[in-house]
Amino acid sequence: MPLALAEFNIAGAAEVRPALTACLAVPRWVDAVLGGRPYPRFDALLEAAASATPLRRDEVREAIAAHPRIGEKPKGTGEDAGWSRGEQSGVDNADEFAAANADYERRFGHVFLVCAAGRSGAELLANLRSRLGNDPETELDVAGAELAKIAQLRLQKAVTA
Repeated sequence: MPLALAEFNIAGAAEVRPALTACLAVPRWVDAVLGGRPYPRFDALLEAAASATPLRRDEVREAIAAHPRIGEKPKGTGEDAGWSRGEQSGVDNADEFAAANADYERRFGHVFLVCAAGRSGAELLANLRSRLGNDPETELDVAGAELAKIAQLRLQKAVTA
């Protein structure tokens, strides 16, 4: 259940940390957002979250582990699983994604990560295929930028203005 900004500002860190971790499973980012409280305005919260990125490559690897494959149903019943289902609702070509995901994982050693909200399955598949041409370090940087976009969207679901 989303928290109002006023509630978010005064809630104990232990109460808020799980919601922030569901937005982005990077402890440094979570600590930065928590440490900036109280936020006078909602946009100040979003700015603080953005300023805690870009993510380091080790953080990207850690956060990727918390995300389901595009086109697969997320495991679990928590808020982040519900958010993933909604974010991936445009994926309608699961068989093609399964094959492309396998190629991607063989190449990079981790799941493909993209901010899927509002994008069609065809767009997402084209993005995946185009990113197969990246070198591994560049791809981690691209995945990190996508994680930051996802975190912003999820933060807007976790905390309301």
